[in-house]
Amino acid sequence: MYNLPHYKEHDQSKIIEFMKGHPFAMLIGCADDRPAATQIPLLFDEREGKMILLGHMMRKMDHQLTFEKNSQVLVIFTGPHTYVSASLYTDPHQGSTWNYMSVHVRGTLRFLDQQGLENALRKLTLHYEKNNAHSPTVFDNLSEDYRSKMMKSIVAFEIEVDSMEPVFKLSQNRDKESYGHIIGHLEKQDVDAQKIADEMKKRSSQLFNE
Repeated sequence: MYNLPHYKEHDQSKIIEFMKGHPFAMLIGCADDRPAATQIPLLFDEREGKMILLGHMMRKMDHQLTFEKNSQVLVIFTGPHTYVSASLYTDPHQGSTWNYMSVHVRGTLRFLDQQGLENALRKLTLHYEKNNAHSPTVFDNLSEDYRSKMMKSIVAFEIEVDSMEPVFKLSQNRDKESYGHIIGHLEKQDVDAQKIADEMKKRSSQLFNE
């Protein structure tokens, strides 16, 4: 990743807000020199001052087998991204680039027991059903027979976060005129480009001391 100072976000509340807004994250692990990756929705929790990520996965697939051997995990949260043409720069004779927002989280994954799985499913279903306890799909409203069958095929886990590395690459290294040209162009493009333009506008006054 672009581990450069001008692409870093130092406000932890903004980093967490971004991660919560993009919870469908990529879990990456490695065991026996063979990497495994899977995309899973994650729920945030905080316990004794530590950040915890909660989720579940299918049993006995490559992801579970990998993390049973090596509990170290990389979790990647990604957001909007878009191409940025160098033709928008005051000096266009250079390479074009890609603007994006991403947070890399490293931590230790631990599988939970059956009670932990039940608690995780209850929290996850309520959260993604907007805390609507009357929704037919929340855990406690599913039939006992369905719950029993479902829980045999999945396993819950939690990740204790060790570090977070945010990279919000938003043309912070460009001059004011180029920065404005990029925003104006992206505002006319697709939804992702418009979101990047909005994020750039939020940072403009701070970048150029306006």
